[in-house]
Amino acid sequence: MRPEIDADRLWADIMALAAITDPDQPWTRRSFTPRFREGRAWLAARFIDAGLDVRLDAAGNLSGRRGPAGARTVLIGSHTDTVPGGGRFDGIAGVAAALEVARALAGRPLNHALEVVDYLAEEPSVFGLSCVGSRAMAGKLDDAMLAFTGPDGGTLAQAIRGVGGDPEHIAAARRSDIALALELHIEQGRVLESAGVTLGIVSAIVGIARVEIRFEGAADHAGTTPMDLRRDAMVPAAETIAAVSALAQEYAMAGHGHFVATTGVVEVTPNAANVVPGMVRMIVEVRAETAARIEDFLIRLAALSRDAAARHRVTRPVFRTLSRTDPVACDADLRALLRDAALLRGTSTMDMASGAGHDTAFIAAIAPAAMVFVPSKDGRSHAPEEWSDRADIAAGAEAMLGAILAFDARPIHRK
Repeated sequence: MRPEIDADRLWADIMALAAITDPDQPWTRRSFTPRFREGRAWLAARFIDAGLDVRLDAAGNLSGRRGPAGARTVLIGSHTDTVPGGGRFDGIAGVAAALEVARALAGRPLNHALEVVDYLAEEPSVFGLSCVGSRAMAGKLDDAMLAFTGPDGGTLAQAIRGVGGDPEHIAAARRSDIALALELHIEQGRVLESAGVTLGIVSAIVGIARVEIRFEGAADHAGTTPMDLRRDAMVPAAETIAAVSALAQEYAMAGHGHFVATTGVVEVTPNAANVVPGMVRMIVEVRAETAARIEDFLIRLAALSRDAAARHRVTRPVFRTLSRTDPVACDADLRALLRDAALLRGTSTMDMASGAGHDTAFIAAIAPAAMVFVPSKDGRSHAPEEWSDRADIAAGAEAMLGAILAFDARPIHRK
């Protein structure tokens, strides 16, 4: 008899975990806080109820595991931390779906070990770093990051120790046993809902580049400085902001996958109504499925901004890369297994890129990995109004369950 997902039990878990929230700011459960630890205690109890052995690795990743000793691992899960005032589904749905898959497989012998994971601190933490636990699993959490400090002066290493990790032996968290990794997540956008499709099979997780651009002009009296004598830093900055949008639309319309760019920060000095702006600092973020397109965009943007600065007698702009992550392709074989499992259940699917970052982007560096998206109502996420439907989440869990069974049944398993 084929294992089945219990949609009602899955939904009840999502609501129960989401309800562990800061009462004054629903739905909030920030990593490393007492509320976060309370949520993890609830989850650990559910792992035990499901017949899973509870584990906590050196990086503070919480997991429940069962299976043959020494067997390679099927790793499924997401994260339970939230952004401030976030929703009830981001991360939570993926952990609950993975737990329900483990329940459905209880008593069924597998050739692999099955592990449900709650990755530590997927959301940007108070230490300025996201995907803390998955970074460590991939061997990408270094000593410099562990030394990052939060608002109270404490370090990330101390915070990891506070949730039960062992930052002095962080290398022990690195994994080499994973046969496949799957993550269910809400889409956090409008693509699936607009298309009327139930599940998104993620083709790639975008690369993200953030650059700072500074324009230096001259602050002058706004009433007495003639227009032809001004060195107004805001004018070339404004042209550059417009160029960010125009170029991004050009790249998006050209095909070749997901592409977006945003000017999210603009700081003007001295920022007074009666003073010509002397300096403008802006931060541009670019997200795309290929690193080459990010690089090409930034080269073109730099040239346009230099031209704008020269035309308005402003100092050549200074570009500084703040952060950069490469795009990650999801495993084609696992994507096919997810797609086939969904179609066998009569569930509609479409291929799509993830415009947001996820733990899977780090795990994909060390193992075959894939993601399945479920629709987000009105595309809302990172907000109290975030919502995904019970049936859609259950359908995503069913697709993961089917993919795992198909993979495990193969006579030769990938190394």
